[in-house]
Amino acid sequence: MLAKQNAVVELMRISPVAEELSALFAKAGHSLFLVGGSVRDALLGELGKDLDFTTDARPEQVMRLVSGWADAVWDIGIAFGTVGATKDGLTCEITTFRADQYDGVSRNPEVRFGDSIEDDLKRRDFTVNAMAVNLATKQFVDPYDGMAALEAKVLDTPATPEESFGDDPLRMMRAARFTSQLGFTAAPRVVDAMQRMAGQIERITAERVQVELSKLLCGVEPRRGVELMVDSGLADYVLPEVPAMRLEIDEHHQHKDVYQHSLVVLEQAIDLEEDGSEPDLVLRLAALLHDIGKPDTRRYIPGGGVSFHHHEVVGAKMVRKRLRALRYSKEIIESVAKLVFLHLRFHGYGKGEWTDSAVRRYVTDAGDLLERLNKLVRADCTTRNRRKAQALQRSYDDLEARIARIAADEDLARVRPDLDGNEIMRILGLKPGPMVGKAWKFLKDLRLDRGPLDHDEAVAELRRWAAEQGLDDVSSVVPAAGEDVADHAEQVEDDRRDD
Repeated sequence: MLAKQNAVVELMRISPVAEELSALFAKAGHSLFLVGGSVRDALLGELGKDLDFTTDARPEQVMRLVSGWADAVWDIGIAFGTVGATKDGLTCEITTFRADQYDGVSRNPEVRFGDSIEDDLKRRDFTVNAMAVNLATKQFVDPYDGMAALEAKVLDTPATPEESFGDDPLRMMRAARFTSQLGFTAAPRVVDAMQRMAGQIERITAERVQVELSKLLCGVEPRRGVELMVDSGLADYVLPEVPAMRLEIDEHHQHKDVYQHSLVVLEQAIDLEEDGSEPDLVLRLAALLHDIGKPDTRRYIPGGGVSFHHHEVVGAKMVRKRLRALRYSKEIIESVAKLVFLHLRFHGYGKGEWTDSAVRRYVTDAGDLLERLNKLVRADCTTRNRRKAQALQRSYDDLEARIARIAADEDLARVRPDLDGNEIMRILGLKPGPMVGKAWKFLKDLRLDRGPLDHDEAVAELRRWAAEQGLDDVSSVVPAAGEDVADHAEQVEDDRRDD
């Protein structure tokens, strides 16, 4: 009881805006409760700028009460009983008591307004989210022992898990997400229900599942969330490529446990994120999924051993297919797929055998994903052989040093051919079209192989390439030695007009 009273004092100290809003509702004869995640986060010392309230006032009454008090008001969720408002930089969502009924087919309830805080709390997902504070009386309302669950770091449901997940199967994803975000452990009965009911997640739209998965991966302990999804069978429906990495290992065909390896890579990639930065969803997805092509490419080698040739190519295709199904943005899909495709490229570097040309291509192919690729490659080292691990780290350091040196000399971030498209057209007398693009690509490849060329050298190489392509009368469209390129191009164009 003392802990709950102390919690009330702390909540009120943190949020004076809640006091103001409470007085407003009390004056109109209505009760107002701080509720759900706001109470949970405040008790964990992590209350943010978003506050959740519930009240006996109906939505239209809430609108009238806050309209003269809030800095801004919106009614986008009013059909579900929710009115939004901002005040002094805080976002407040005020929802009328709910006593919804679910049809057991979709996750969309028949919205029914309730009359008691206890009934409202019973319909919530987990007991740690089923606590409230009566802002007028300062009474802590905890009918389902959410405080005890919070202290024990356990996720349990107010009603039976079967009832809770039957009402809204997305709550199974939320269980995995809270495991990651809060570091909590799902109660045994919750896990049992998830194992029996995992298939019901298919009632939920891909977009909603994706949001929960992204929050899970951006949590503090995403490995725990992924493990709950896999162990409960939920991943079989949401991200089946991950449990598929649990390959059987026998004494004759030794290889790493790909699933466990991927979880370690995920953790190590997170460790490489910059302190204080936002979680990198693209990097985390790539770390988790970088080896998903291995099950489909596993081949046993006669005499023992196993190979996974081209698993990065297969994996990149699988990433695109899965992330599209989860309705991720095109940008995220292509970035993750590209990282998966490139994650093995470094392993040809050895002890520094790459030429500067190979380094340039590595940087150019990675593009703006280079920093993420470097982190993924470093995270992908999970060997227990200390000498091998140290050798790999030295190779990573050497490659990054070479990239920095070449970048400083050649501005690698903006590698372009030594002649641009307009110059190519002037020199070769071409009009815009596919041949200009081919010439541009040739010059870019040449730039990557040999580094920057001076202008005359680039023109000579372009002339040689054009002749090899069989361009008609190429000699007439290339300036003679010492002749100005622009003047020659203008003369060629004049001659053509005269013809």
